[in-house]
Amino acid sequence: MAGLQGWHLIVVLVIVLLLFGATRLPALARSIGQSVKVFKTEVKPEEKPVGTPGAPGTTGTPTQQSGTVNPSDPADPTTKP
Repeated sequence: MAGLQGWHLIVVLVIVLLLFGATRLPALARSIGQSVKVFKTEVKPEEKPVGTPGAPGTTGTPTQQSGTVNPSDPADPTTKP
C-alpha cells in the first residue's frame, strides 16, 4: 500500500465510475457510510454511567447523601442496637 500514488487513486475512481455509473454512486456511498456507522456502534463497548448498579467500580448499592444517617450503620454512635 505504501507504493500507491495519486494517479493510482484516479484510476481506481474511474474504474468504479465505469462499473457503477454516476447515478448509483451516491446511493452506494450512503450505504457504505451507514454500514460503517452501524459497525462502529456495535464494536464500541457499552458505557454505563458511574453510580448505576453493575457499573465497573461500584458496589451496586446506592450512595448516601451527605448529612443523612443510616439507622443500621454500626459506625454511627447515635444509633442504638
